[in-house]
Amino acid sequence: MDWANYLFGFKGRVNRAKFWLGVLIIVCWMMFLAALVVLAGLGGKTGSFGFNIDDIFRAFDPDSYKSLTWAGLPALLVKACGTFLFVWVYIAVSIKRLHDRDKSGWWMVPYFVLPGLMSQFSDRLPDQSYLMAAAGMIVFVLYVWGFIELAFLRGTSYPNRYGPNPLGKTHVSRGGGRGTGSRSTQGWDQQSELDIVPHKAGPPAV
Repeated sequence: MDWANYLFGFKGRVNRAKFWLGVLIIVCWMMFLAALVVLAGLGGKTGSFGFNIDDIFRAFDPDSYKSLTWAGLPALLVKACGTFLFVWVYIAVSIKRLHDRDKSGWWMVPYFVLPGLMSQFSDRLPDQSYLMAAAGMIVFVLYVWGFIELAFLRGTSYPNRYGPNPLGKTHVSRGGGRGTGSRSTQGWDQQSELDIVPHKAGPPAV
């Protein structure tokens, strides 16, 4: 397996098992790096340190910069670099999983970006706005559906516009018909479909 493209690239397809493997790799990296930070004494007064996927959206919030101090700068740099790495890997694996579903990687915007921004700024939105409440519900539904798409639904069994089936199984239906989860991968072969025998003039055989 091409680990560089699997973890950092955006081309090709991955199945559900490799999506879950990518999530497991990210969690293990988070735990390992957090342990190193705590052992190095960068955990601050509490002696604890952790990563959160929501940290990436705090970069877009001006209020998150007001509590910064020089003492916490080393831990902040580690968290920023680690979060960027983890989010990159997650998006790369998720986009290839969407490709497996024959969907564009831009679906990560409603599935991932919008829910993250809504979660970050929801406490500053008007409480009495029914429009914002409806928007929040729509974003929540998109987030849940996106997780179902990435983690549970089967990819196309035929080669799609993003590449072949990562499982290496292709169901071919002859005659152009489509079955459940299958698609014909062969074009119409005129030579095989039409077998015209030329007529030969002459007396009938005796």
